[in-house]
Amino acid sequence: MIEGLIKFSLRNRFVVLLIAAGLFGWGVYSVKTSKIDAIPDLSENQVIVFTEWMGRSPQLIEDQITYPLVTNLQGLPQVKYVRGTSMFGMSFVYVIFNDDTEVYWARERVLERLNYAARLLPGGVSPTLGPDGTGVGHILWYTLDAPGMDLGEQRAVQDWYVKFGLQNVPGVAEIASFGGFQKQYQVTLDPNKLTYYGLSVPQVIGAIRANNNEAGGRKFELSGIGYIIKTTGYLQSVEQIQNIPLKTISSVPVRVADVATVQMTGETRLGIFDLNGQGEAVGGIVVMRYGENADEVIGNVKKKMEEVAKGLPKGVTFNIVYDRSGLIQESVASIQHTLIEEMIVVSLVVILFLLHWRSAISIIIQIPITIATSFILLNAFDISSNIMSLTGIALAIGVIVDNGIIMAENAYKNLAIRQAELTAEPHQRTGDGIKPDSPPGPVNGTASATNNNGQGGYVNGQSDPGPRSAKPTRQTR
Repeated sequence: MIEGLIKFSLRNRFVVLLIAAGLFGWGVYSVKTSKIDAIPDLSENQVIVFTEWMGRSPQLIEDQITYPLVTNLQGLPQVKYVRGTSMFGMSFVYVIFNDDTEVYWARERVLERLNYAARLLPGGVSPTLGPDGTGVGHILWYTLDAPGMDLGEQRAVQDWYVKFGLQNVPGVAEIASFGGFQKQYQVTLDPNKLTYYGLSVPQVIGAIRANNNEAGGRKFELSGIGYIIKTTGYLQSVEQIQNIPLKTISSVPVRVADVATVQMTGETRLGIFDLNGQGEAVGGIVVMRYGENADEVIGNVKKKMEEVAKGLPKGVTFNIVYDRSGLIQESVASIQHTLIEEMIVVSLVVILFLLHWRSAISIIIQIPITIATSFILLNAFDISSNIMSLTGIALAIGVIVDNGIIMAENAYKNLAIRQAELTAEPHQRTGDGIKPDSPPGPVNGTASATNNNGQGGYVNGQSDPGPRSAKPTRQTR
């Protein structure tokens, strides 16, 4: 097969050159469209199930949420193992799939099983899937530089404006907010007053929920005009919560303000985010979606930030505290520089040791074609151009030219042997008494020389490589 391929290549040089040019052009296109990242993504193929049940201890979370979810998610197809973690008010379940499993197929299987497992959980608890990102998906961190604005207002701007704007960028799985205070209405009950008025905590909770609602009525017509009746009952201020009636004693209503203190405050925090020791800050983490081009996504996020910044309050700006694009560009530039240096060094070594420019060119031209072709395979197997993959290409440059050198040396050796054989034949004939440039004169237009065995020497001007006698004789017809 190899011999036939070599014969075909030698007899169809134009086809071989055309195929090589096509591969090189395809490789150049693959280089431009290849995914670029600083480090390879070696994280496991996992789906995260997050469940929140605030105010409960880790042991209760483990018994009521984590254990039912883990036991029901273990029977999924292509699952290697299931891990569970319980903490105060939160549960995390990590479903690890085989490496060759398609990530979105895995997420669909987990969602199907969660529909069944949800009935085993406490009321009001709903598990959700984590973002479709990986362990190296945090590609950019930013904070809001907002002098004169409190942490609650900064978090409101982040959650209700910035987050929604950046989530529309292609390739972004989630914008995870951090820092500040999440605003909420807080009702602090006085147990002594509850006892005095004969009220319980569930009665207060039920009254607040019943008054924070809207209801719709029927449509009626009056003078040929249709009217739709509805009530507006959503709470919009602290005063409205304070004036909610709980019960009536001697025609006097008991309000929430009589048994509790109502205020606007922040949600209970489990930690703070400090920026360079200068105080708390509010910002977000850009999580890249699985299998995306990190360098391209970062560039798109930065462009979107410029658009979002136009709608921020006066004096509020973005402050990027972590940007992987710098690491990506420096890493790839370093490897590219190394690749060019190695290509030059290998080319000089080939020229120096072969000392034959045609053979050297046929070997050196393989280097850019092979490197370009390798990017075709990288894109085919969905491997990003990172430090590891590009370093592997750099290390393989010396191996790329080995086959070319071997083929050139083998061809040169065989040609030299054949040239020696062709050169030895005229000298051998001269030693037998026949001059190679003076063949016997023709007789009747045809001359032949025979030895004692009757084998011909020169027939019709063509040489016969058969053995010669010391004294050839002429014969005529």
